[in-house]
Amino acid sequence: MLRRRLTLWDAFLIGALSTNALGVILPLGMMVIFAMKPTPEIFASPFALPKVWSLENFAKVWESGRFDLYFRNSIFITFGAEILILTFSAMAGYALGRFRFGLNNLLYVFFLIGLLFPAKLVLVPLFVQLKQMGLLNSHLGLILVYAAGGIPAAVFILTGFFRSLPSDLEGAERIDGASEWQVFSRVMLPLVRPQLAIVAIYTAIPIWNDFLLPLAFLQNPTLKTVPQGLSVFFGEFATDYGPLFAGLTLAALPLIIVYLLLSEQFIKGLTAGATKG
Repeated sequence: MLRRRLTLWDAFLIGALSTNALGVILPLGMMVIFAMKPTPEIFASPFALPKVWSLENFAKVWESGRFDLYFRNSIFITFGAEILILTFSAMAGYALGRFRFGLNNLLYVFFLIGLLFPAKLVLVPLFVQLKQMGLLNSHLGLILVYAAGGIPAAVFILTGFFRSLPSDLEGAERIDGASEWQVFSRVMLPLVRPQLAIVAIYTAIPIWNDFLLPLAFLQNPTLKTVPQGLSVFFGEFATDYGPLFAGLTLAALPLIIVYLLLSEQFIKGLTAGATKG
């Protein structure tokens, strides 16, 4: 097996990637270590390991901070929005990517325009609209807003991949008498599964971490999400950093688990087309 000689450019890339990896791993490690310490110890010895490894901060967050309630709310909102995003963007991407009709390009541009207007930019009109629809102060209203904000980017990603698939793939199914829905669900959808993983991760992260929209649209304390729940540890004169870092660790855990579960599909989606031709 031939080995390529390591060049100066290769060494630079390895160094840059290693630095980037450390820049991601070290803060996560420090966050977990801080979560195991009481607040005074964090300030007394911030870079030292905990004197006593304890889960007391996690218990305090979960019980006293009502984190279990906020956790369930965030999971429900994120999962509901992701179902809508993946379902409608996959169907729209299939229609725009596999069919040619008069309004094809116009509809595609319409979705792209949606990328230019984040929900935060139209916060007041959204507030008024949700109030008129009776969806203010409800999880359903927030789910619909997140879905509307995530679908344009998802359609943009999936349309490109649907267009890149060979046209012969669905030919055999149509000859056998398969309906358009069967061609979509049995042939095309499995082929873009890696890209669906990309869309899921790309759209779930901002939904899970969002603080502004739940703050604006949810006034009921029992409907609050994880970012809002973490704000209870910020006092007017002092902040309880031990439970705060424990809450941040718990908040990051679901996204890390989702990425680990979808990492293989995510990497396949990113490298799709690299070996074509």
